Amino acid sequence: MPILQSEIAVGSEVFETNKAALLAQLEEVRAIQQSAVDRSYKAKPKYDKKGKILPHERVRLLLDADSPFVELCGLVGYKMHDDKDGSEAGGGIIAGIGFVNGTRCMIAANNSAIKGGTIAPMGVHKSLRLHQIALEQKLPIITLAESGGANLNYAAEVFTAGGTTFANQARLSAKGIPQISVVHGNATAGGAYQPGLSDYVITVRKQTEMLLAGPPLLLAATGEVATAEELGGAEMHAQVAGTAEYLAENDADGIRIAREIFAHLNWKEQVKLETPEYKEPRYSAEELLGIIPADPKQPLDMKEIIARIVDDSDFFEFKNEYDSHTVCGWSKVGGLHLGIITNNGPITPQGAAKAAQFIQLCEQTRRPILFLHNTTGFMVGTDAEQNGIIKHGSKLIQAVANCTVPKISIIAHGSYGAGNYAMCGRPLGPQFIFSWPNSRVAVMGGAQAGKVLRIVAEAKQRESGMEPNEQVLDFLEQSTAMKLEAQSTALFNTAMLHDDGIIDPRDTRKLLIFLLQTINEAQQRELNPTRFGVPRF
Repeated sequence: MPILQSEIAVGSEVFETNKAALLAQLEEVRAIQQSAVDRSYKAKPKYDKKGKILPHERVRLLLDADSPFVELCGLVGYKMHDDKDGSEAGGGIIAGIGFVNGTRCMIAANNSAIKGGTIAPMGVHKSLRLHQIALEQKLPIITLAESGGANLNYAAEVFTAGGTTFANQARLSAKGIPQISVVHGNATAGGAYQPGLSDYVITVRKQTEMLLAGPPLLLAATGEVATAEELGGAEMHAQVAGTAEYLAENDADGIRIAREIFAHLNWKEQVKLETPEYKEPRYSAEELLGIIPADPKQPLDMKEIIARIVDDSDFFEFKNEYDSHTVCGWSKVGGLHLGIITNNGPITPQGAAKAAQFIQLCEQTRRPILFLHNTTGFMVGTDAEQNGIIKHGSKLIQAVANCTVPKISIIAHGSYGAGNYAMCGRPLGPQFIFSWPNSRVAVMGGAQAGKVLRIVAEAKQRESGMEPNEQVLDFLEQSTAMKLEAQSTALFNTAMLHDDGIIDPRDTRKLLIFLLQTINEAQQRELNPTRFGVPRF
């Protein structure tokens, strides 16, 4: 049994320096997350006065008590569009995977406590990502709906992608994935189609307003005078139009009915999953904080990370005598088999060939692959070019793109250039991708980019017969470096939806167990598709 032996000096000065730096980065992320929650809770008096429940509390009420919940894309849109201080991060949607009446499902709740739950462009892209995950993992979707629809300041950016969310809903239903919506309040115009395209709709008496045109627009367009209750009230939809299957008395009752639907969904009963026995790692997850260098330019041995996340710290390395920069091997996490690919340096021609072969071996026996990112990219230089780095690197990217086994990416340190693609970054379609708060993702390092542009600019000046202007070149180099550094941080990348969220490194193992169980359940489940989805006649 190949047990990894740690060489980390826990408690040393270097260890404590690294730990302090990572804890500071974690604190920054948590402060932003808390600011978004605090912003929502400022609306609690207004909600209490109306007898309504805040969106965050709706989610808690929906979830099974003491069950795990993995939030997805929680900081998307951070400091983008109208979000000036980060308190509107999340795209106007609280979302994640959790358990409702024992059923693993996708949960999405409009955060109506902030700007009425209106959706900015990144919120729409978040919805598309949630749909993709639900489809791949065969997860029922429950939406706690209350939204003013698109943020009209960005209507042009929302319109086309918003239509894609409707197409997705129709296709999810046709694939055999149930969708349940509780309409807690306003659902106007395009927002009305979200529950309308669901398979089960629950409206809330005296709260739901689900309509294509409100009274002012109706009066302006047709001259007709009607109340919101007549046009789109809960009772009308349940008793007259037939849009709603259930009529709830209040928010809590609507959530109760949704849980009751899950109790009769016959979903979890279709798959019988065994929980394998497993041993915990031989090293504490707390030690992960002191392993990642405070200086992102400093190298680290990724086997130290592996030793703290896999069962019994057991790692069966593949071709360990052939190219030490690319590390491949097999382990178990939570008793479930997987292959692991990570980096202890740039990807060489030999490392690319090794990883591509390893991926095919995982494909042969249906083992999921975990990519632990720590790469400066592909090796450059005369030797690398003559040894076929383009050829071998391309074949590695082909293997990553075309393999059919589930892929999970954790960006633990740097992930630069085409190395990000080779390690199954977002463009290569991992089933899940999460980042540590210290991580960096960019086409190249900021300092490197600054020097490249300086060299190019200086060459152009000389070609034009000009004497290089050192002041101008200094400014170009420094401003380029600063820009790329700012755009490579974990916060920048998660805001842009380049990952599914930033996690505490100490939670990596728990998260991986949850994700592998989710994937394993999806692999065991057979859907019952129809041609057009469930209709309402």
